Amino acid sequence: MQTKKILKSIICASLSAIMCCSVCGCGGSTQNTAATEKSTSAAVSDNSQADISQERRKIIIDTDTGADDASALIFAAKQKNVEIKGVTVLVGNVDLEQSTKNALVALDLADCDAPVYKGSADTYDGTVKTAFSVFGSDGMGEADLIHPKKKAENGDAVDFILDTVKKNPGEIEIIALGPATNIAKAIKKDYETMKKVKMIWSMGTAGLGEGNASPVAEFNVYADAQAYKIMLDSEIPVTVIGLDMCGGEAMWTDSQFEELTALNKTGEFVAKSFGKIREFYKENGSEDVMNCDSLAVLCALYPGFVKNKISTHASCIDTEGETYAEVIFYKEGFTYDIAKNDFKYNVDLVTEVEKAEYFNIYKNAVK
Repeated sequence: MQTKKILKSIICASLSAIMCCSVCGCGGSTQNTAATEKSTSAAVSDNSQADISQERRKIIIDTDTGADDASALIFAAKQKNVEIKGVTVLVGNVDLEQSTKNALVALDLADCDAPVYKGSADTYDGTVKTAFSVFGSDGMGEADLIHPKKKAENGDAVDFILDTVKKNPGEIEIIALGPATNIAKAIKKDYETMKKVKMIWSMGTAGLGEGNASPVAEFNVYADAQAYKIMLDSEIPVTVIGLDMCGGEAMWTDSQFEELTALNKTGEFVAKSFGKIREFYKENGSEDVMNCDSLAVLCALYPGFVKNKISTHASCIDTEGETYAEVIFYKEGFTYDIAKNDFKYNVDLVTEVEKAEYFNIYKNAVK
């Protein structure tokens, strides 16, 4: 999610406020052990409020793979009762080629054979946006972690999304961890098929808090506001997890990164991939680091982790200027003087999660 200015903005905002196939989660893969399943179950049994859904979930993960996205891919691949039908990648944290390699490496580490498809290399309207990643030039901490064993599929990400939804109408959930470009292109190419998506889970917007790309805009929206507007206006069910869910007790500490490093190869990989972003946070006065993408996956897969959400009509301000890429939420049941109040309320906004449980659930899932 991130340029230097973007992350500096979110850190300042945080400081001023006081400072997840059966067993392995990947279609067809059986490489995870029973011990992994047991540890994952144990992680959530301590607090039933965060238990993973027992419904078998079919998901596509759409990602601009930096370190936070990679950690989320690993977490999702470790979940039981989850089938990752595929991973679609796009430009965002890093360019398309790097994003693809990073996704492949994360899936390798998780023993996940879900296919990876390349998507958008630029924005919806063809504008190329480049961002200096505070996760390092490779998006993964510049720690020599990127050695994928496999290659991406030959097909296009948008076609894969549409084909998968056609074969599984009303069953596919898309977890969007980056800009909405691939999703917007799929909507414009075949809206009737995309209406059969069960849910889009979007890590995006500032929620009801402050932005990081600007005081009011979050990076995933800012990176392609036109695409995000298309997604919100589509009337496809969307659940938004904003930046305001990632601060406070949800932020990862130095001691928690040390726990990951000592845990196993997977934990060490995740900790190393966050090396550059941890340095950046410290340079800007914060000892703790946000990891919004894994938290968004947790919101999608663990119903009890979400303590509260509100039904809204979400509107993306798709204009140039100071409010570019701002998303505002009209709450259902509230009458606004500025509007006709004849909205269709298709967007659920997560407003409270079990922040204190976040890291331990993550750690036990990858252990």
